[in-house]
Amino acid sequence: MPDRDNDVRAQFEQYVAARRQALLRTAYLLTGQHADAKDLVQLALVKAMPHWAKIAHDPEPYVRKVLARESVSRWRGRRWREVTSDRLPEREQAGADQTDRAAVRTALLALAPRQRAVVVLRYFDDLTEVQTAQALGIAVGTVKSQSRDAMARLRELLPDLHPEWSEAVRR
Repeated sequence: MPDRDNDVRAQFEQYVAARRQALLRTAYLLTGQHADAKDLVQLALVKAMPHWAKIAHDPEPYVRKVLARESVSRWRGRRWREVTSDRLPEREQAGADQTDRAAVRTALLALAPRQRAVVVLRYFDDLTEVQTAQALGIAVGTVKSQSRDAMARLRELLPDLHPEWSEAVRR
């Protein structure tokens, strides 16, 4: 039995090493904060580990589902505790590419959490509508409507979108 436990642990560690950056990117797009993204990935991995023997053959859908659901849950829990400020944080001098990225990040954060999750999973992680629906535990029709509404909102928020990103957002 200890050999089996070691095999499961080794598989888990290999997965984390191989997918950590992609998971952090997804979590960052969901939360908008590096520290929150790290916490979210850590939480998702902690929740995945006890189920690893069952999900090891294809862990990505399970881990993405945990990321998306926990992101929405965390947002719901925090929204009443956030404190507003009358001062904006200092901004670094940024090149055009960083400015575009910042604009997209800001626009994503302006979306409702579920819309943000749909956009991140569909367009940044390249999941199909069915995979996105499974990850979020919602119907495919809901993915379509959330995506449509989110894209319309992003077009409003980003009218001068960088040409390279224009195609993905205008789908």
